[in-house]
Amino acid sequence: MATLTQFSARLGRTLRQQLVDLGSSTRLFFQLLARTPAALLRFSLVREQIYFLGNRSLSLIGVSGLFVGFVLALQGYYTLQRYGSAEAVGLLVALSLVRELGPVVSALLFAGRAGTSLTAEIGLMKAGEQLTAMEMMAVDPLTRVLAPRFWGGFIAMPLLAALFSAIGIIGGWLVAVPLIGIDAGAFWSQMQGGVDVWADVGNGVIKSLVFGITVTFVALLQGYACKPTPDGVAQATTRTVVMSSLAVLALDFVLTAMMFSI
Repeated sequence: MATLTQFSARLGRTLRQQLVDLGSSTRLFFQLLARTPAALLRFSLVREQIYFLGNRSLSLIGVSGLFVGFVLALQGYYTLQRYGSAEAVGLLVALSLVRELGPVVSALLFAGRAGTSLTAEIGLMKAGEQLTAMEMMAVDPLTRVLAPRFWGGFIAMPLLAALFSAIGIIGGWLVAVPLIGIDAGAFWSQMQGGVDVWADVGNGVIKSLVFGITVTFVALLQGYACKPTPDGVAQATTRTVVMSSLAVLALDFVLTAMMFSI
Protein backbone atom coordinates (compact mmCIF):
# COMPACT_ATOMS: atom_id res chain seq x y z
CA MET A 1 0.00 0.00 0.00
CA ALA A 2 2.80 2.40 0.87
CA THR A 3 4.59 1.57 -2.38
CA LEU A 4 1.44 2.31 -4.40
CA THR A 5 0.99 5.59 -2.59
CA GLN A 6 4.59 6.63 -3.28
CA PHE A 7 4.25 5.67 -6.95
CA SER A 8 1.04 7.69 -7.24
CA ALA A 9 2.70 10.68 -5.59
CA ARG A 10 5.71 10.52 -7.94
CA LEU A 11 3.42 10.16 -10.95
CA GLY A 12 1.35 13.13 -9.82
CA ARG A 13 4.45 15.29 -9.33
CA THR A 14 5.76 14.28 -12.75
CA LEU A 15 2.48 15.07 -14.50
CA ARG A 16 2.17 18.38 -12.67
CA GLN A 17 5.71 19.35 -13.68
CA GLN A 18 5.00 18.39 -17.30
CA LEU A 19 1.91 20.60 -17.29
CA VAL A 20 3.92 23.46 -15.77
CA ASP A 21 6.63 23.07 -18.43
CA LEU A 22 4.01 22.94 -21.20
CA GLY A 23 2.35 26.07 -19.90
CA SER A 24 5.67 27.92 -19.59
CA SER A 25 6.76 26.97 -23.12
CA THR A 26 3.38 27.97 -24.58
CA ARG A 27 3.53 31.29 -22.79
CA LEU A 28 7.05 31.95 -24.07
CA PHE A 29 5.99 31.11 -27.63
CA PHE A 30 3.15 33.62 -27.59
CA GLN A 31 5.36 36.21 -25.95
CA LEU A 32 7.80 35.85 -28.85
CA LEU A 33 4.96 36.24 -31.34
CA ALA A 34 3.74 39.35 -29.53
CA ARG A 35 7.21 40.89 -29.79
CA THR A 36 7.51 40.19 -33.52
CA PRO A 37 6.75 43.78 -34.68
CA ALA A 38 9.34 45.25 -32.33
CA ALA A 39 11.93 42.70 -33.44
CA LEU A 40 11.27 43.24 -37.16
CA LEU A 41 11.54 47.00 -36.77
CA ARG A 42 15.19 46.40 -35.89
CA PHE A 43 15.75 44.06 -38.81
CA SER A 44 19.52 44.42 -38.53
CA LEU A 45 19.37 42.13 -35.49
CA VAL A 46 17.38 39.54 -37.45
CA ARG A 47 19.80 39.88 -40.37
CA GLU A 48 22.74 39.14 -38.09
CA GLN A 49 21.03 35.96 -36.91
CA ILE A 50 20.24 34.88 -40.46
CA TYR A 51 23.93 35.19 -41.22
CA PHE A 52 24.96 33.40 -38.02
CA LEU A 53 22.45 30.57 -38.31
CA GLY A 54 22.22 30.27 -42.09
CA ASN A 55 25.41 31.41 -43.77
CA ARG A 56 27.67 29.61 -41.31
CA SER A 57 25.73 26.39 -41.92
CA LEU A 58 26.17 26.49 -45.70
CA SER A 59 29.22 24.24 -45.82
CA LEU A 60 27.58 21.55 -43.69
CA ILE A 61 24.32 21.71 -45.66
CA GLY A 62 26.08 21.78 -49.03
CA VAL A 63 28.39 18.84 -48.42
CA SER A 64 25.64 16.78 -46.83
CA GLY A 65 23.23 17.49 -49.69
CA LEU A 66 25.83 16.53 -52.27
CA PHE A 67 26.52 13.14 -50.72
CA VAL A 68 22.83 12.46 -50.14
CA GLY A 69 22.30 13.10 -53.85
CA PHE A 70 25.12 10.69 -54.67
CA VAL A 71 23.57 7.92 -52.59
CA LEU A 72 20.04 8.51 -53.87
CA ALA A 73 21.19 8.30 -57.47
CA LEU A 74 23.10 5.05 -56.89
CA GLN A 75 20.35 3.38 -54.89
CA GLY A 76 17.66 4.63 -57.25
CA TYR A 77 19.47 3.42 -60.34
CA TYR A 78 20.03 -0.11 -59.01
CA THR A 79 16.36 -0.32 -57.95
CA LEU A 80 14.81 1.19 -61.09
CA GLN A 81 17.07 -0.85 -63.40
CA ARG A 82 15.19 -4.00 -62.37
CA TYR A 83 12.00 -2.59 -63.87
CA GLY A 84 13.55 -1.01 -66.95
CA SER A 85 13.03 2.54 -65.69
CA ALA A 86 16.59 3.67 -65.08
CA GLU A 87 15.89 6.98 -66.87
CA ALA A 88 13.51 7.93 -64.05
CA VAL A 89 16.36 8.19 -61.55
CA GLY A 90 16.25 11.98 -61.83
CA LEU A 91 12.59 11.99 -60.87
CA LEU A 92 13.31 9.71 -57.92
CA VAL A 93 16.12 11.93 -56.68
CA ALA A 94 14.10 15.13 -57.05
CA LEU A 95 10.95 13.82 -55.36
CA SER A 96 12.90 12.27 -52.51
CA LEU A 97 14.72 15.52 -51.84
CA VAL A 98 12.01 18.15 -52.24
CA ARG A 99 9.34 16.12 -50.44
CA GLU A 100 11.20 14.49 -47.57
CA LEU A 101 14.96 14.40 -47.32
CA GLY A 102 15.59 18.06 -48.06
CA PRO A 103 13.45 19.49 -45.24
CA VAL A 104 14.01 16.63 -42.76
CA VAL A 105 17.79 16.18 -43.06
CA SER A 106 18.32 19.94 -43.21
CA ALA A 107 16.29 20.36 -40.02
CA LEU A 108 18.29 17.64 -38.25
CA LEU A 109 21.57 19.24 -39.32
CA PHE A 110 20.22 22.67 -38.39
CA ALA A 111 19.35 21.38 -34.91
CA GLY A 112 22.81 19.89 -34.45
CA ARG A 113 24.69 22.95 -35.61
CA ALA A 114 22.58 26.09 -35.17
CA GLY A 115 20.21 24.84 -32.45
CA THR A 116 22.99 23.91 -30.08
CA SER A 117 24.70 27.25 -30.71
CA LEU A 118 21.52 29.12 -29.81
CA THR A 119 21.01 27.11 -26.63
CA ALA A 120 24.60 27.52 -25.51
CA GLU A 121 24.59 31.24 -26.29
CA ILE A 122 21.36 31.97 -24.40
CA GLY A 123 22.39 29.66 -21.56
CA LEU A 124 25.74 31.39 -21.14
CA MET A 125 24.06 34.79 -21.21
CA LYS A 126 21.75 33.60 -18.45
CA ALA A 127 24.62 32.11 -16.45
CA GLY A 128 26.56 35.38 -16.79
CA GLU A 129 23.47 37.33 -15.66
CA GLN A 130 23.45 39.33 -18.89
CA LEU A 131 19.71 38.81 -19.30
CA THR A 132 19.13 40.05 -15.74
CA ALA A 133 21.31 43.08 -16.43
CA MET A 134 19.18 43.89 -19.49
CA GLU A 135 16.03 43.78 -17.38
CA MET A 136 17.63 46.13 -14.83
CA MET A 137 18.39 48.56 -17.67
CA ALA A 138 14.75 48.38 -18.84
CA VAL A 139 15.69 46.35 -21.93
CA ASP A 140 13.38 43.45 -22.65
CA PRO A 141 15.58 40.37 -23.29
CA LEU A 142 12.77 38.67 -25.23
CA THR A 143 12.63 41.56 -27.70
CA ARG A 144 16.37 42.21 -27.85
CA VAL A 145 17.78 38.66 -27.69
CA LEU A 146 15.24 35.89 -28.26
CA ALA A 147 12.84 37.31 -30.87
CA PRO A 148 15.55 38.19 -33.47
CA ARG A 149 17.04 34.71 -33.11
CA PHE A 150 13.61 33.12 -33.43
CA TRP A 151 12.83 34.86 -36.70
CA GLY A 152 16.38 34.46 -37.96
CA GLY A 153 16.02 30.69 -37.62
CA PHE A 154 12.54 30.79 -39.17
CA ILE A 155 13.90 32.55 -42.27
CA ALA A 156 17.18 30.63 -42.54
CA MET A 157 15.73 27.12 -42.32
CA PRO A 158 13.70 27.12 -45.60
CA LEU A 159 16.64 28.65 -47.47
CA LEU A 160 18.97 25.94 -46.19
CA ALA A 161 16.44 23.22 -47.10
CA ALA A 162 16.10 24.61 -50.62
CA LEU A 163 19.88 24.71 -51.00
CA PHE A 164 20.16 21.15 -49.69
CA SER A 165 17.65 19.89 -52.27
CA ALA A 166 19.26 21.82 -55.13
CA ILE A 167 22.77 20.57 -54.36
CA GLY A 168 21.38 17.05 -53.85
CA ILE A 169 19.84 17.10 -57.32
CA ILE A 170 23.16 18.24 -58.77
CA GLY A 171 24.87 15.40 -56.91
CA GLY A 172 22.33 12.96 -58.33
CA TRP A 173 23.06 14.25 -61.83
CA LEU A 174 26.82 13.87 -61.33
CA VAL A 175 26.38 10.20 -60.46
CA ALA A 176 23.60 9.34 -62.91
CA VAL A 177 24.82 11.06 -66.08
CA PRO A 178 28.66 11.22 -66.15
CA LEU A 179 29.29 8.16 -63.95
CA ILE A 180 26.50 5.70 -64.76
CA GLY A 181 25.68 6.90 -68.27
CA ILE A 182 22.01 7.91 -68.01
CA ASP A 183 20.95 10.21 -70.84
CA ALA A 184 21.02 13.80 -69.62
CA GLY A 185 17.87 14.73 -71.52
CA ALA A 186 15.93 11.82 -70.01
CA PHE A 187 17.24 12.71 -66.53
CA TRP A 188 15.97 16.29 -66.66
CA SER A 189 12.80 15.68 -68.68
CA GLN A 190 11.58 12.96 -66.30
CA MET A 191 12.22 15.29 -63.41
CA GLN A 192 10.47 18.26 -64.99
CA GLY A 193 7.47 16.19 -66.00
CA GLY A 194 7.00 14.44 -62.65
CA VAL A 195 7.68 17.17 -60.06
CA ASP A 196 4.73 19.42 -59.35
CA VAL A 197 5.58 22.87 -58.05
CA TRP A 198 2.67 23.15 -55.62
CA ALA A 199 2.11 19.56 -54.57
CA ASP A 200 5.78 18.59 -54.18
CA VAL A 201 7.94 21.70 -53.84
CA GLY A 202 5.23 23.59 -51.94
CA ASN A 203 4.78 20.81 -49.41
CA GLY A 204 8.52 20.70 -48.87
CA VAL A 205 8.60 24.45 -48.22
CA ILE A 206 5.76 24.16 -45.70
CA LYS A 207 7.62 21.39 -43.89
CA SER A 208 10.83 23.42 -43.75
CA LEU A 209 8.94 26.41 -42.31
CA VAL A 210 7.37 24.27 -39.60
CA PHE A 211 10.70 22.62 -38.82
CA GLY A 212 12.40 26.01 -38.65
CA ILE A 213 9.90 27.28 -36.08
CA THR A 214 10.13 24.06 -34.06
CA VAL A 215 13.91 23.70 -33.93
CA THR A 216 14.57 27.38 -33.26
CA PHE A 217 11.93 27.61 -30.52
CA VAL A 218 13.13 24.43 -28.79
CA ALA A 219 16.70 25.76 -28.82
CA LEU A 220 15.68 29.13 -27.39
CA LEU A 221 13.40 27.55 -24.80
CA GLN A 222 16.10 25.20 -23.53
CA GLY A 223 18.63 27.99 -23.29
CA TYR A 224 16.23 30.41 -21.60
CA ALA A 225 14.95 27.83 -19.08
CA CYS A 226 18.24 26.08 -18.28
CA LYS A 227 19.98 26.20 -14.92
CA PRO A 228 22.57 29.02 -14.90
CA THR A 229 25.50 26.65 -14.36
CA PRO A 230 27.99 25.00 -16.76
CA ASP A 231 26.34 21.64 -16.15
CA GLY A 232 22.89 23.13 -16.74
CA VAL A 233 23.96 24.65 -20.06
CA ALA A 234 25.50 21.34 -21.17
CA GLN A 235 22.32 19.44 -20.30
CA ALA A 236 20.18 22.02 -22.10
CA THR A 237 22.33 21.69 -25.23
CA THR A 238 21.87 17.93 -25.20
CA ARG A 239 18.12 18.28 -24.70
CA THR A 240 17.96 20.65 -27.66
CA VAL A 241 19.37 18.06 -30.06
CA VAL A 242 17.25 15.21 -28.70
CA MET A 243 13.96 17.10 -28.48
CA SER A 244 14.43 18.88 -31.81
CA SER A 245 15.24 15.67 -33.66
CA LEU A 246 12.27 13.80 -32.20
CA ALA A 247 9.96 16.74 -32.86
CA VAL A 248 11.11 17.01 -36.50
CA LEU A 249 10.55 13.31 -37.17
CA ALA A 250 7.14 13.31 -35.46
CA LEU A 251 6.00 16.46 -37.27
CA ASP A 252 7.23 15.03 -40.56
CA PHE A 253 4.90 12.06 -40.14
CA VAL A 254 1.96 14.28 -39.18
CA LEU A 255 2.52 16.74 -42.03
CA THR A 256 3.01 13.99 -44.59
CA ALA A 257 -0.20 12.29 -43.50
CA MET A 258 -2.10 15.58 -43.74
CA MET A 259 -0.65 16.48 -47.13
CA PHE A 260 -1.45 13.11 -48.68
CA SER A 261 -4.98 13.16 -47.27
CA ILE A 262 -5.82 16.53 -48.81
